[in-house]
Amino acid sequence: MTTYKFSEMHLFTDKVMNRVDLIVKESAQRVGLGVKYRTRRDTGFLRASWLASTASMPLIDRNARPEKGALYQDNDSQIALVIAGATLGQPIFFGFTAGYADIREYHDGMVRLEAQRWGAIVSEVVAEAKARYP
Repeated sequence: MTTYKFSEMHLFTDKVMNRVDLIVKESAQRVGLGVKYRTRRDTGFLRASWLASTASMPLIDRNARPEKGALYQDNDSQIALVIAGATLGQPIFFGFTAGYADIREYHDGMVRLEAQRWGAIVSEVVAEAKARYP
């Protein structure tokens, strides 16, 4: 068992808090991207409308629809940047902005299905963090 002097206790707590921060951010990243990859991709518009925020829930714009014939690219960096900038304890919101997102969720359940995996995802990330940073 590791013992710490009282004067070195901050080193231990810093290590623990860094690990907790890593677990929270990695878990959020996996859930956010998991929803995105469960989302069907016809034009890519719905996937592209999946956003993250630390300020508020991204809102559905009832008029947001894909342009006829247009294809939309995945951009995972928006989600990654929001999560990377989040501080421990700060809420991270995920949401679609496409006007038909609620209908697709009702039929496909991409958010519900991924949210049900939250506990398993956190457990996986904790096990990986313990192995990587003993």
